[in-house]
Amino acid sequence: MSYSAAGFGKPGSGKRRIRELLTQSDNRFCADCGAPDPKWASANIGVFICLKCCGVHRSLGTHISKVLSVTLDEWSDEEVDSMIEIGGNDSANSIYEAFLPDGFFKPGPDATHDQRLRFIRSKYEHQEFLKPSLRITSVKAPSTKSSSSYLSSSLSKKFMDSFRTNPSSQQPQLEGMVEFIGLLKVTLKKGTNLAVRDMMTSDPYVKLTLGQQTVQSTVKKSNLNPVWNEELMLSVPHDYGSVKLQVFDYDTFSADDIMGEAGIDIQPLITSAMAFGDPEMFGDMQIGKWLKSHDNALIEDSIINISDGKVKQEVHIKLQNVESGELELEVEWLSLES
Repeated sequence: MSYSAAGFGKPGSGKRRIRELLTQSDNRFCADCGAPDPKWASANIGVFICLKCCGVHRSLGTHISKVLSVTLDEWSDEEVDSMIEIGGNDSANSIYEAFLPDGFFKPGPDATHDQRLRFIRSKYEHQEFLKPSLRITSVKAPSTKSSSSYLSSSLSKKFMDSFRTNPSSQQPQLEGMVEFIGLLKVTLKKGTNLAVRDMMTSDPYVKLTLGQQTVQSTVKKSNLNPVWNEELMLSVPHDYGSVKLQVFDYDTFSADDIMGEAGIDIQPLITSAMAFGDPEMFGDMQIGKWLKSHDNALIEDSIINISDGKVKQEVHIKLQNVESGELELEVEWLSLES
């Protein structure tokens, strides 16, 4: 079933339009494993996927699959339009799974990470189930009549461009093939007594970095005690380190000024979560702690709890290398193995 852009009328909120597309019957199940109620999407491929398959998609790199949360991320009009043009899971799968081998079974909701990885790489990266004449392996646009017709009548050009190598980057083939073990949902709550970087105030925003990933909050104009209550998402690789937190003052006409920084040690959270396994099997309880010391920025011990079936950690830090400023945030662990 195709879902045309015209069916939505005038473009509105990106999240609203995506949620409307998600109500389509074929989009209520993960495109790759069939798990119900997917809350993630590959914006350039045009499919809705579950949390476990989301982890594999992220490991492929954004040049193959650009993963966004249906509920947490902001979507551009272009990304929403691309999803709508593709038409949803059935439409995309009719192309990507057009030539599944006889007797081949897709992974199910209970499949292992390795089973998902093999299938998803075969499906999207290697395009093994596409009709051979439609596979794109060159950086040049398809020149055959069948490929041109395919691009114009079935899927958007942007959709198929997601498989082409960027000729200007010259990246090694394996770059981006990082296996992730989970996700961090960081809820940035508020800042207190942040440093002045303009005349009497600042325009603060927060940047979080983990490995090669960086996410950024919104800017709070003229506010030294900002309240964000904003959720940011990071993927966690096997060889994870600390999360680097930086606060900046946004400037329109010059470089943004630093307003302090801190490191967030996520090992206690992940170790505690993995030790207990599925948190939904336990009641509310404390399962770990990141202790305050002279080596970290904690104002007080950071407690790790199971709360409502989720592993969460409250973090209250004093910003470093700056005259003043504190931040409060909550970190939640989302395992891809559970």
